Amino acid sequence: MMAELVRGQNHPLPQTRLEIRISAGNPIVAGATLGDERGTVHGAEWVAHPASPQLAGIEVPKQAAADHRLAVDLDAMPDHIHRVTVLLALPAGVGGPARFGVMAAPFVAVTGLDGTEIAGYTITDLDSESAVTALELYRRQGAWKVRAVGQGYAGGLAAMLHDQGLAEATDLAARINEAVARGMARSVAQPPPRSEGDGRVRTSAAGVGADPAATTGVGADPAPVQPQTPQQPQGAPATGGPVNYEHPARRTAAPPTPAPTAPPAAPGQPAQPVAGDASGWTMDERLYNQVWGMFEDLARTTAAYRSAVDFAESRMEQELDRVLSDPRTRVGPAADSARADARAKHADLVEQARAALDRDLAQLTAEAEVVEPALPPAYARWDSPVWQAYQVPMEIPMALRVGDLHLPERTDLRIPMLVRLPLERGLWIDAGRSGGFDEGPADSGELRRLAADAAVAIAARLLAVYPAGEIAVHVIDPAGSAAGSFAPLVGSGALAEPPAAGAQGVSSVLAALTRRVDLVQMAVRSGATDALPPDLDTAEQLLIVHDFPHGFDDRAVTQLRYLADEGPAVGVHLMMVADREDARAYGPVLDPLWRSLLRLTPVADDHLADPWVGHAWTYEPSMVPRGSRVLDQVLGEAGRAAKALKAARARPSYGN
Repeated sequence: MMAELVRGQNHPLPQTRLEIRISAGNPIVAGATLGDERGTVHGAEWVAHPASPQLAGIEVPKQAAADHRLAVDLDAMPDHIHRVTVLLALPAGVGGPARFGVMAAPFVAVTGLDGTEIAGYTITDLDSESAVTALELYRRQGAWKVRAVGQGYAGGLAAMLHDQGLAEATDLAARINEAVARGMARSVAQPPPRSEGDGRVRTSAAGVGADPAATTGVGADPAPVQPQTPQQPQGAPATGGPVNYEHPARRTAAPPTPAPTAPPAAPGQPAQPVAGDASGWTMDERLYNQVWGMFEDLARTTAAYRSAVDFAESRMEQELDRVLSDPRTRVGPAADSARADARAKHADLVEQARAALDRDLAQLTAEAEVVEPALPPAYARWDSPVWQAYQVPMEIPMALRVGDLHLPERTDLRIPMLVRLPLERGLWIDAGRSGGFDEGPADSGELRRLAADAAVAIAARLLAVYPAGEIAVHVIDPAGSAAGSFAPLVGSGALAEPPAAGAQGVSSVLAALTRRVDLVQMAVRSGATDALPPDLDTAEQLLIVHDFPHGFDDRAVTQLRYLADEGPAVGVHLMMVADREDARAYGPVLDPLWRSLLRLTPVADDHLADPWVGHAWTYEPSMVPRGSRVLDQVLGEAGRAAKALKAARARPSYGN
């Protein structure tokens, strides 16, 4: 039974291999410091943090997240370490809460590797603090204990590290915040909290961080979104889309229909998967939640497998160390037998972990095979038959598919990568070469062409899933180098105007969109949205910037950063097609711009991380199959609908 601690209370630790589980309502940073008998931290090398996550006996997460798991092996701690302090901090400069007082109280639990709960502590009474020492593990008379601390610091990480005696506290805090900002820039955004009353539980067979011989099922709830309100009339600046004239507490949609259920499974067999069996008011919402549940299940079951393999390797190393540490048993038949036994145990544990993983992966694969054909156009691959019956929608969907994600344990199990609509952050299609491009095209010109094609595919999908007249697309191509890639958008009439070229074209488009952001922001602040100029297009705006920074002067760069920061809140979204190396001449001034955008690649690349355990996921773009006419068909239909709407608005209306 878990001991519920209060501030200052301690509790003995019955084992030395532990997991520390942290749960908070918002992304936080988790780390640990190692101290001597007085708790003094003597250098940065005594601190485990996202930029340096591993120290002897402890490993912490590499990025900020709402849930964390820290691995601790107290037997591996050096003899001069007497105190392990677990610290939590709010990430700085990434737009989240600035103090713990506006969040739900964080909860910290100490468990065994098999999940056995030892002690838990809810950190209450926090207000202006942005960093807190949650608890400490300390050595006393040869035994280890845990103490609930809960000491908060309004001065943040720097103040907390300084209080523990670290001389370079300010510099280290800056390095940690920079590492966290980089990590959050590459993380797939976690979906909003679950709707109230969502009782669906997805199960994963393998336990996390346990001896596979004793693993138990770990339930992993999906993270559904709140039900969406119906489509609203034009003009709402708060999210950049239409103004909602409905009463905020009134639901006008029909109540949800029961989710489909699978037929009863045969005894001893897993339940047959069914598309849309997650919670939600519509089938689209249920499918969205189901995809996120599959994503989380794959992340957690893979984490369980990797943790079990790590445990097996650590156990084998300890057994081999015991054999080799004694010169009397280092050689001879007894030593050979001990080595063989250690390796056999390792192989057995890994085999059991792999069997549990294969069982979970088989279930997820079966679910993916059922879900993929049922996805609507906004979520479907370009080769899906659903596009053959495409019609311009009447409502904006919840999300958009921008590619697929997979892990090396099962590369053929692809999870759709969905981003919420309206876009909450801009997109950056990376036209440069990185480590993941080793198997891609060697020619930089080909990479740039693929990046432009990927941008067009995403823009076409946005045009296809928005109702007619609800989104306008602008293109800046200063040198005209991507005319071939943009030809489908130009030929279909989907662009609001031809691609802007040259310095004058760049200046004109940026000035118009900057003016729109300024006007809508002023209208929102003054509560006078009905006073917007009649020529202002209140539809969502997407700006595609190709080959940045070619054709951009300092003023244009400033405007671009302004649109990236302020645009999404008022319906102006940015998609950059650029190689970051080309912009090095601007120095670090553009670093916040790159971090504010979601980086996507035109070829497979393992640069994205999940918000739960931080796996490196391989991203593959959603590209139109070679030779397919689906892009022309979809853009043509969307273009005709937009022209018909424009013609209808241009016709004079006569009053009674």
